[in-house]
This record gives sequence, structure tokens and C-alpha cells, in this order.
Amino acid sequence: MPDSNIIQIDQNLFETKLDRLVTEKMTQILNAMLDAEADEITGAARYERKEGRKAYRAGHYERTLTAKAGRLELRVPKLKGAVFESAVIERYRRRESSVEEALMEMCLAGVSTRQVDDISKLLWGDRMPSQTLSDKLKRVYDDIDRWRTRPLESEYPYVFMDGVWHKRSWGGSVENVSVLVAIGVNAEGHREVIGVTEGMREDAASWEQFIRSMIERGLKGVRLVVGDRCAGLVSTVNSMLPRAKYQRCMVHFMRNVLSKVPPNHRDWASAALKAIFAMESRESALAKAGTVAAEMESRKLKAAAGCLREGIGETTAYLLPEFPTEHRRRIRTNNMFYGRGSRDWRYCWVLAWFSRVRAVVRRVVGGVRR
Repeated sequence: MPDSNIIQIDQNLFETKLDRLVTEKMTQILNAMLDAEADEITGAARYERKEGRKAYRAGHYERTLTAKAGRLELRVPKLKGAVFESAVIERYRRRESSVEEALMEMCLAGVSTRQVDDISKLLWGDRMPSQTLSDKLKRVYDDIDRWRTRPLESEYPYVFMDGVWHKRSWGGSVENVSVLVAIGVNAEGHREVIGVTEGMREDAASWEQFIRSMIERGLKGVRLVVGDRCAGLVSTVNSMLPRAKYQRCMVHFMRNVLSKVPPNHRDWASAALKAIFAMESRESALAKAGTVAAEMESRKLKAAAGCLREGIGETTAYLLPEFPTEHRRRIRTNNMFYGRGSRDWRYCWVLAWFSRVRAVVRRVVGGVRR
């Protein structure tokens, strides 16, 4: 067949004209539906003279609606003597709101604003203006800040605390940032995130400021604080929550001891440590720990024995008689941060670099509020 008989199609031009045609038809259809709704409310067609009509037309106003077909320019009727509530617009408003909420969830999950912009193009048929995205994110962040600083009205007998480290970029350099998190368990046994804040260093000053902020918001009734042996946390809890006992995380403590045990002794040491925490009373656990430490020393595991003797006291606070037996398994470790928490922190790891400390906190909060 000669080349002159071949029809060349400009695909981009074809798709552009097709999109424009779809947009125009969608606009015509929706405007017709709006007019039909107005006719039903007024009880008469446009320009129709009719007795007993319920309301009158009073012009219209322009409204832009973003849909998959593109931006639709609608002429919304204005009525005199009645309120025009359009089911058409309400339906699209709900759809638009759900899409916006999905985009905000993406931002909180760590998806970059550039990627959100691309996704909005796919969902809406148009890109969300950067200022619109910024304004919506600001409202979300304001809501998060209000949630973070809300009054604490319940009593929380058990409080679990931990910190997580992230990298952030600042002025071209990279530094570590710690996010401090507290989860409280109220008298009914329900868990609740009661505190999230940035701690430039996971030190005594950061923990003191964090705990003081929760006390100022109404933290009370704390009987036991559970956490790892974070720098400054133990001394801060003792000074600011003097009525509370401190429970060092049993799982982290066992790992610390086992890290000082050679591989050929590790199976025995692991079983011995588990036997300590299987005891029914604190006295028997401390006695068993003494026996295990002596055996470690006889096996020339002095570093492990010293670690065990040094930390066993604060790791067995959960066995004190003031704490119910049925609570023991749940209050001897802060592993909820690594079951529930690992999912929460995953929202922070989507982006490796953050330009501001508050961005890290917002992503942590976005996770834990789910």
C-alpha cells in the first residue's frame, strides 16, 4: 500500500481533544442536573409563569468542581424563597473530600509532596495546587498539635515510654533526632498514646521536659513506668514521678546480658535467664538471678554476670505485690512499641531525610493515631 494512503494520527492531539470533549459534556450534563434540581425545588421550570410556585430564580453563581474528567465550570442556581441544596454537588463534595483525606494520609505516611501531586493528577484528572496542599496539610498539622497537647483526664497506672532515632538534614548537614513517645494504660485497661515530642538528644533534659509537659496536661495516678534503660530516663522518673516504680524492659535486658555471652554458652544462658523471669515472686527471682550469676562467673562469663547483677533489681519491679499477678506479663516489657510501634515507626522510615524536627514528629503522630 502506498505511504500516501496511510493516515497518521497524532495521539496526543487526539487524547487532548477527547478529554476536552468529555469535560464539556460532563459540564453540560451536570449543569442540566442542577437546573432540574432547581425546577423541582421552585415547583416551576425556568422562566415559567405558574401559580403556587414555591420559590423564584435569582440568577446563579460560578463554581469549579474537580473531577476525573478535569475541572468543570458549573453554574449553580440561586433561589429566592428557598435554599438550594444540590444532591449532585454534595455527592461530588463527598468524593472530593474522601480523595483529599487519602492524599493527607499519604503525606502523613511519608509520601513526598511531589508524589502526592502526581497521584492527585491520576485521581482527579488535575494536579492539586501546591498552595492548596500546603493549606490542607497545615490544618492537619494544627489538628495533630491540638491532639498532642490535649488535657489528660484519666488516670494512667501504667505508662510505657521509649524513644526512636531518625536522621534529619539541616543546612546541608545530617544529625540524629530522637522522638519520645509515651503510651498510657488507664484503669479500664485501654491503651492510649498520651505523649509524642521531639528530644534533640535522648538525655535527662529531654525526658524531664517531656514528662513535665504530660504532668502539666494532667498526667496522674502513675504507679509503674516501663521502658528501656534510656539515658536519663530512670533518674527523671524517680525525681518527677516519685510514687511510681520503674520497670526496665525485660526483653531488652535479656538481650543486653546475652550480648556478653559467647555463642557456645548462649543456649544455656538464654534458658537460665528465662528461668529467672518464670519465678512467681520477686524474692525467688532475685535468688535465682544470684545463682545464675554465680554459674556465669564459674564459666568465666564475668561481663554477663556483672550485667545481670547490676540490672536484675529494676527488671523485676513487675513482681512487686502491689501489681496484680494477671498484669505481670504485660507490664514487664515495652515491646508494644515493637509490635504496634514498629508499624507506627514505619511511617517515619518512608522518607530517609527530614528537613525539620517537627516533620518527624508529625509522621510518628500520623502513625500512632491510626
